[in-house]
Amino acid sequence: MSEEFFAVVPPTPVAAPSLLKLNAGLAESLGLSTEWLESPAGVETLAGNRAFPGAAPLAMAYAGHQFGNWVPRLGDGRAIQIGEALDAQGMTYGIQLKGSGPTPFSRNGDGRAAVGPVLREYVLSEAMFALGIPTTRALAMVTTGEPVYRERAEPGAILTRVASGFVRVGTFQYFAAQERTDSVRELADHVIERRYPDLSGEPDTTTARYRALLSRVIAIQAELIAKWMDVGFIHGVMNTDNMSIMGETIDYGPCAFLDEYDPGKVFSSIDRHGRYAYQQQPGIGLWNLTRFAETLIPLFHDEEEAAIEFAKSELDGYAGLFHAAYGDGLRQKMGFGRWDQADQEIASAFLGAMAEGKADFTLAFRRLSELSTGDAREDDSAEKALRSLFADSAALDAFLPLWRARLREDGLEDGPRRAAMRAVNPLFIPRNHRVQEAIDALVEREDSGPLNALLAVTALPFEENEEHAAYANRPGPDEIVRQTFCGT
Repeated sequence: MSEEFFAVVPPTPVAAPSLLKLNAGLAESLGLSTEWLESPAGVETLAGNRAFPGAAPLAMAYAGHQFGNWVPRLGDGRAIQIGEALDAQGMTYGIQLKGSGPTPFSRNGDGRAAVGPVLREYVLSEAMFALGIPTTRALAMVTTGEPVYRERAEPGAILTRVASGFVRVGTFQYFAAQERTDSVRELADHVIERRYPDLSGEPDTTTARYRALLSRVIAIQAELIAKWMDVGFIHGVMNTDNMSIMGETIDYGPCAFLDEYDPGKVFSSIDRHGRYAYQQQPGIGLWNLTRFAETLIPLFHDEEEAAIEFAKSELDGYAGLFHAAYGDGLRQKMGFGRWDQADQEIASAFLGAMAEGKADFTLAFRRLSELSTGDAREDDSAEKALRSLFADSAALDAFLPLWRARLREDGLEDGPRRAAMRAVNPLFIPRNHRVQEAIDALVEREDSGPLNALLAVTALPFEENEEHAAYANRPGPDEIVRQTFCGT
């Protein structure tokens, strides 16, 4: 891309970098030497004190709607891309330092990050990857030896993250708002070449490839948000500048996973009106995609009215795509072999029972996996374990006979059905209190033990683990995390 899309800016060196965590598996998949990354020269590179071999560091320009309010100039205010790497399949990934110092887009910020938010993004992005959800990845975490001042002084840190690209809806908005159609076209061509090369062969290259790009981004975003909903993930800050065109979860700020099921749940301290609550995410996805479609209008057709009609028709398809993806996820979580409206009603009955009974979202689905399809018995330990999650199990009493009857229609044996349900209903997620425990141990005692244990457990979210069984538990009353925070 031409230089109008970014500013060339080096990271600001730090005083005493120290490697806190290296993702050796990711490094190896990208052809990067773990031995070198762990060496003094590698750590200096991960801290921004030394240039990545053969690369020019840059910060990208973008705009965005933040909580619905238009901001014409944002950009990478504390993130600098330092290079690229190829995986074994020949796919290119960008490598970015987050917390590496100020850039021309910092807006008077310090460009730094505290160790707490860096740890949160490392843990949650890797947990999402293990859950099979498209995401940016965490390659490394280094401490800087310098304090960062937020509400109080905190240890500074830098996250090295990896993505198939860092182009956002807000990147397109930045140029479209300035009516720079040629720049929007160049950006679209870059995304197609980089992420969706199969669209390059569209016969009418003046319009068809850009129409296909909108269709593709709508489809992958619908599927991504459906996957978030399936595991109870709340992004927390779904601004257009935090939505990747690459279809990956990006910008883990005040994000969190549900404990007890509450459709209106908000964790983010800055989401004061619930714009990005759990149940709002599908609708916000469409709102963001509409903003994206608006930027491409001049590329769809020479006549604006025809271009707008095309965009509307594609956006009208979003709801169907989302519900198909979400429904298929629920089908698998419920253990059903097919999916229709009646099945949706049964799944909704289970979700309603969870909401009424204040049941833990993750554990309720996992324990449902263990039930038999036969009639319930008083000594059924699996059913007792499920019921123990509900403060009020009256709605569960109505649901279970419907669910068992539906499973018997499929005729699957309990063994294979249970295994299939366990494969999609995780036992371990990065629970908010466990993430906070890891942050506190690191900040207050320089103890990385809880971090390492949490990473080990969430790397295998579907597997039983007696050694770390307590990590599956919901928080006790004095452990509940009610708010999560941005790192800026």
